[in-house]
Amino acid sequence: MRTPRGKWIEAGLEALATGGPDAVRVEALAKQLGVTKGGFYGYFADRNALLDEMLDTWEQESTEGVLARVEEEGGDVRTKLTRAGLLTFSGKRLLPIDLAVRDWARRDPAVAERLRRVDNRRFELLREMIGSFCDDPDEVEARSLLAYCLAIGRHFLEADHGDRSRAEVFAHAADLIFDR
Repeated sequence: MRTPRGKWIEAGLEALATGGPDAVRVEALAKQLGVTKGGFYGYFADRNALLDEMLDTWEQESTEGVLARVEEEGGDVRTKLTRAGLLTFSGKRLLPIDLAVRDWARRDPAVAERLRRVDNRRFELLREMIGSFCDDPDEVEARSLLAYCLAIGRHFLEADHGDRSRAEVFAHAADLIFDR
């Protein structure tokens, strides 16, 4: 029985998240899956084909997949924005992949273009939602940028915040961005 295509993609995404694109090796994935690497070639022409499908999967899950869940679960604008941020930047699934793709994009123009598409799609959501309570297009764009930078940057900052917890400071920053 062949290992399903999705298992190869999932194993590749896990390898990417933990070790970057160089960790996505057919032989290592086959060993992890407990199969021979021959089955790999029944689905993929080569490693690059797997990498492309991994990026397709990440792109779909982190944009349309997140948006579908946000809409399905409903709520007001703040609830939807919070849910989108949590799904994307706080979970064990998408966050490690997102951070690995961001690092990879610094060295690979094709990956950078995919990341640009994902970031642009996420910005569309921010603009739309922030625009629902803010009429100034310049302010909508600035708030969207600040919200996105806050969501991504929090994973790279190690600063102390005096007598306030990191969570309190980030919550206050979000309040400032989303204040009507």
